[in-house]
Amino acid sequence: MAIDGITGRMRAPVTSNTGQKVGVDSGNKATVKQSEKTDSIAITAAAQEIKKTLETSSSATVIDVERVAAVKKALAEGSYQVNAEKIAEKMMQHEKLMFEYDKLKQ
Repeated sequence: MAIDGITGRMRAPVTSNTGQKVGVDSGNKATVKQSEKTDSIAITAAAQEIKKTLETSSSATVIDVERVAAVKKALAEGSYQVNAEKIAEKMMQHEKLMFEYDKLKQ
């Protein structure tokens, strides 16, 4: 029995046929022939999108080198300004997400 996916739809079962066929040749001797394997898989559209996203993100530059250099320069010069309001806003967003996550776990 297949397990329901995230979408609630049943997945197509994976089939495998590895049985052996027994036959008799012209000399009345039994022969054993291996049948062809018929394995197959089905990748959902969601899985294909995840794969495409991972491939795209792995080739993208994660660190903005120019931004890092600008921050380093501003710190060295003493001109770097901290936006306390923006930091507080991000902290509140994080706390809200953590609270919702904890509720889901229970």
